[in-house]
Amino acid sequence: MSKRVHSLEDKIRIIKALEEGSHSISELESIYNVHKVSIYDWIYKYKKYGVDGLKESSTWRRFSKELKQDAVKDYLSGEYSIREVTRKYEIPSTSTLRCWIKKYNSHRELKDTSKERTSSMTKGRKTTWDERIQIVLDCLGNGKDYQVTSETHNVSYQQVYQWVKKYEDGGEEALKDKRGRKKEEVELTSEEKMQLQMKKLERENERLRAENLFLKKLEEIERRRK
Repeated sequence: MSKRVHSLEDKIRIIKALEEGSHSISELESIYNVHKVSIYDWIYKYKKYGVDGLKESSTWRRFSKELKQDAVKDYLSGEYSIREVTRKYEIPSTSTLRCWIKKYNSHRELKDTSKERTSSMTKGRKTTWDERIQIVLDCLGNGKDYQVTSETHNVSYQQVYQWVKKYEDGGEEALKDKRGRKKEEVELTSEEKMQLQMKKLERENERLRAENLFLKKLEEIERRRK
């Protein structure tokens, strides 16, 4: 199931509904097809930055190598939760921080974002249909953080943005490369159709597991604060 794209107006309506007490978070999740983790993030950004904090940025945030290292070390110290670190350093999402932690733990160099931006924004790469589907699912699973997704999969920001938009408009079929003819599903054997269906189910289950894990971690953080 594709994710719904939420406009600035939707975000404001959701926040106002919670402030007025007309709807619960569970009701708003159902009405707007949005996870509560996103709602919590919108509330935080709205309280700190106002309406501007709810707008989707078309530009990349720039972070220095030193800031990234400090943020990672703060989290690894165990004194802060991952969400507390993202708010302390004004990192756009926990998935961005997770990417830095993964690089740090893999002994890969954390670079200034401005340097990474040049190569990531100008250089795309060829991908398979399966890769594009996985990249889109990862992006949807991390709250549509195009920057982190592009860094993780070594593709350009623009590629990720376009694939997500195509997926939301037309599902997995929209991500196929139309330049060469591939075997249509009606031409597949029964075994090939079964394998294709199993792949689709595996991808959906993977996306759901990632989202559920993210929600559990958020709930754990919220419990600590009570």
